[in-house]
Amino acid sequence: MQSLAVRLLTLSALAALCAVPVASAQSFTRQPFTIDQVMSAPYPSELTASAHGATIAWTADSEGRRNVWVAQGPDFTPRQVTHYDTDSGQPIASVRLTPDGSTVLYARGTETNDAELSANPTIEPEQPVQQVWAVAATGGEPKLLGELGCGDEDCEDIQISPDGRYAVWAARHHLWIAEITGTVEARALTDERGEPATPRWSPQGDRIAYSIDRGDHTLLAVATVQDGKVVKTDYVAPSVDRYIDPRWSPDGRHLAFLRTAGEENKQPIIPLRPTPWSIWVADTSTMDAHEIWHSGTTMRDTLPEFADSSFFYAADDRIIFDSEQDNWGHLYSIDALRGGKATLLTPGAFEIEDVALSPDGKSVIYSSNQNDIDRRHLWRVDVAGGTPRPLTQGETIEWSPTLTGDGSALLCFGSTATTPAMLYRIENGKRILLSGAELPKDFPSDKLITPKQVIFPSADGFTIHGQLFVPRDQKGRGPALIFVHGGPMRQMMLGFPNMGYYTNSYEMNEYLVSLGFTVLSVNYRLGIMYGNDFRHPANAKWRGSSEYKDVLAGARYLQTLPNVDPQRIGIWGGSYGGLLTALALARNSDVFKAGVDYHGVHDWSIIFQEDDPLAPKAPDFLAARKLAWESSPDASIATWKSPVLLIQGDDDRNVPFNQMVDLVQRLRAAHVPFDQIVYPDEIHGFLLHRHWVESYKAEAKFFIQQLGPVSAQ
Repeated sequence: MQSLAVRLLTLSALAALCAVPVASAQSFTRQPFTIDQVMSAPYPSELTASAHGATIAWTADSEGRRNVWVAQGPDFTPRQVTHYDTDSGQPIASVRLTPDGSTVLYARGTETNDAELSANPTIEPEQPVQQVWAVAATGGEPKLLGELGCGDEDCEDIQISPDGRYAVWAARHHLWIAEITGTVEARALTDERGEPATPRWSPQGDRIAYSIDRGDHTLLAVATVQDGKVVKTDYVAPSVDRYIDPRWSPDGRHLAFLRTAGEENKQPIIPLRPTPWSIWVADTSTMDAHEIWHSGTTMRDTLPEFADSSFFYAADDRIIFDSEQDNWGHLYSIDALRGGKATLLTPGAFEIEDVALSPDGKSVIYSSNQNDIDRRHLWRVDVAGGTPRPLTQGETIEWSPTLTGDGSALLCFGSTATTPAMLYRIENGKRILLSGAELPKDFPSDKLITPKQVIFPSADGFTIHGQLFVPRDQKGRGPALIFVHGGPMRQMMLGFPNMGYYTNSYEMNEYLVSLGFTVLSVNYRLGIMYGNDFRHPANAKWRGSSEYKDVLAGARYLQTLPNVDPQRIGIWGGSYGGLLTALALARNSDVFKAGVDYHGVHDWSIIFQEDDPLAPKAPDFLAARKLAWESSPDASIATWKSPVLLIQGDDDRNVPFNQMVDLVQRLRAAHVPFDQIVYPDEIHGFLLHRHWVESYKAEAKFFIQQLGPVSAQ
């Protein structure tokens, strides 16, 4: 790399770079596996079950070829029912089965950007459109039901009527309805002011409850539907507050929902403020509602980030919900009609994550890190209370628990430190791999490293967990890397993670350690599974970046290891991890000698724009913008000396591409050495598998070049 000039890695130059064998680096003696091999395993997601019988469906992303799969009890042999055979960059989401399990529905394509365009990473002459499709569970040609085109990340939410006749979804300022037969084009079901979201069919299939966001408040509507048309719309106890996440009682007579306060102007921005919330239940014959529970007013009482995924109207008029009132994210149960004191279902110093209600509504199955803080296992507890029962244990990881509609089988995704996510059936505490869900023959499980749990203190007293990957048979001191995840509400684990983005990251860490790098993955404050106080620290994010102390503490820990050369430590990460990578290079080039920054934020003050209709009303607006700038990597360009590789797609919908554009100009002016890789029309989490492979090959070569020869192995 030239110290004063910049090499722009065009796509052709990138291809040439990736073609250079990494094994050609000085002192590298063997390459046990390739990045292509370690990224060859299909990643499964979107596991779902039919309401009746024993049919399940999911998606599998096999090197960018994304398809829907189905299996039926009792043997659950996987069967591919769609046949998209290229790395097309078109994701599949919101997989749903009709109640009888005969048809699978799914959304294909990405959400839209500010220009209301779906992503087009393959640069097709005809702009792709996000659409809803249906395919028979036995296979065949998928049928187009209509356009989706919703506008936020993870906004896809297809809901099927109880009789299996209709599908409803929210997008483009309307609720849309389509007959699942595909014989009639989808049409707008509603046309009203505001943004509808979270439609939910009543158990009888004659009404749909949904929220309507009107900016400073949110209403809860109930539409009566006949023959696919709305004949009447009622509002549940309208107020100035926000009503979200409606849930029907099994008999359709009641509707539970969450309520938070409406918008208040001229509030200070800098102080951390909680979001108190409450649970309400409405009588659906009168639309009158009453509160059955409310939170306190501390940060521990704020509305949980993923409250919607653990909120259920269970059997015997019990409401299940997630609260962090004792510092840990736990499940609680309360009487839906009378309220009263909520029953804690999952006591202890751990947190719950994926939650599923049993078909009979009498118990919940969930994943948590109970007794194993850096992994996930499955548990079951009755909705009325009692002692939770472990369903899986040991040095494995399980998530996405799914019971078949007839209750005959429990399925989930699972992994280990050396095997990525696959589909399992759980029986008597054991995982049974579904036949047909095996790994590719050349997947290098036997060559992967099992990371070690490490725990170290940060400068201000926080206890930080990490996973340490150490090369096999290392001789002498070698280079090392810090990896920082994104989110920031994520957790890396002692094995393959439960998200596709971080499965890629874990595979890259395994590849880097195979090249001779020691790698420490740092679970810095702001992440999940270590309690609310850890997740909501003071002076973090744009308020001071206190989480960076944990990253620096990780590097200081690496410097103490006998196999690490303290002068050859680098750092890499994506999204929020990209931000922390840039912050590390800007503030501590004396510690971090090189970095790879994937689509990171570099200037926090971008969130305080004077043309924002709300932010300037805050009395501390200018002070907040100044603090945000001072908390940003851009503010420390003067001390940034270490080389960096910047990687981003220019249709990023999470982090504005201008964050990279602006940083490059600042690095140029400061004569900081850098390389860049830009993917036209690619989004935040790269849609094309080949872009991940190319980027990781470039990253590996960059670190070998910048941190010197790796140790002989």
